[in-house]
Parts: sequence; structure tokens; C-alpha cells
Amino acid sequence: MTATKVKKSNDGADACLAADPSALNGNLMAQVLAPKNLQRAWEQVRANHGAAGVDGMTVELFPDFVRSPEWGLVKKALEAGTYWPQPVRRVHIPKADGGQRPLGIPTVLDRVIQQALAQVLEPLFDPDFSDYSYGFRKRRGAHDALRQAREYLREGYPVAVDMDLAKFFDTVNFDILMQRVTRQVRDRQVVRLIWRYLRAGVI
Repeated sequence: MTATKVKKSNDGADACLAADPSALNGNLMAQVLAPKNLQRAWEQVRANHGAAGVDGMTVELFPDFVRSPEWGLVKKALEAGTYWPQPVRRVHIPKADGGQRPLGIPTVLDRVIQQALAQVLEPLFDPDFSDYSYGFRKRRGAHDALRQAREYLREGYPVAVDMDLAKFFDTVNFDILMQRVTRQVRDRQVVRLIWRYLRAGVI
């Protein structure tokens, strides 16, 4: 079972970094790879469980992988900036209206790395988010949104609007997204890794 993909090349992340020499400073990757951060990330992935990705590795098999020499190769590749994520596995789940929702399942290894990244990056970005945004944020959730909606009702606003942007994530401009990421993230390795996750592709 192979979970490591290492490749040396220049990619779009370098173009985002080239205009900002200060992006070479900082060492967020050390925080991402800190044992406590990785352990926390693994515990979150394990709690979520989830299916195997394209490599077939399950959550139950991941501890054996970490004890193998291959995990050391992954960490070295992350430190060197040569790690390439594997493509996500595409599955479709039924929707209430009879349609299907496409879902991408990363490998367990990439889920752990993504979670470790998120834990380090969240404090950089979350303070700039709207106070009225509740989705996918720490210490916020649907119940908070409902409380806010009830507050609006008490203030005399009786109408709620439900909107869903079809295929929103399929239409995000990655170049603009990465330009905004580099305003906050100054670690070259982390920026490159984020870019590669965006470009990992689908099987």
C-alpha cells in the first residue's frame, strides 16, 4: 500500500509567493507537524471515521501506517515541500429531491494532514470571518444560527431566505483564493501544500 507521492516541480503556489518575499519567512509547517497537533488531528479524523480513499487505507489501518517507515518519508516530504496529496475518491450520495450530491473522499493520511493544517491556520483566519457566519467554525454551529434567527424574529424580521449556490466549490477561482491565503500565511511550504490540495484531482 503506497500513501506517499513525492514530486519536485514548480507549481502555481510559487507564482503567488514570488511577489511577496516575506512569504519565505515563518515556520507554520513546524506547528503543523508538531506531535501534539498531529495527535489532535488524528483523534478528530478517527472520531469522524469515514470511508477509505483511493489507496484503500481505512481509519483502522492508519495506526499501523504511522508505525511504518513510510510515515517518516511522508513527514520528510512535508518538511521539504515535496509532498503531493493523492486524488480524492468521488462518490455520489442521494439527495432528498431525488438527485445526487457528489462527495470527494480524501485518503485517511490526507485527512489527517488537512486537519493538522486547519488547526494551525484557523486562528489566522477566523478573526476576520463574519460574526454572523456559523458553518464549519469552532464553537459555532446550527444551534447558534437558530438562536440568531429567533433574535431576528423578535426584532420584527419575519422572513427567512434559504439559498444554495449550485456547485459553488466547483467554481471557486483558485488563483484569487490563493492570493488571499498568502496575505495571511507566510510559510512557503504551507502555501504550496494548500495549493496542491486544491489541485489534487478526483478519481
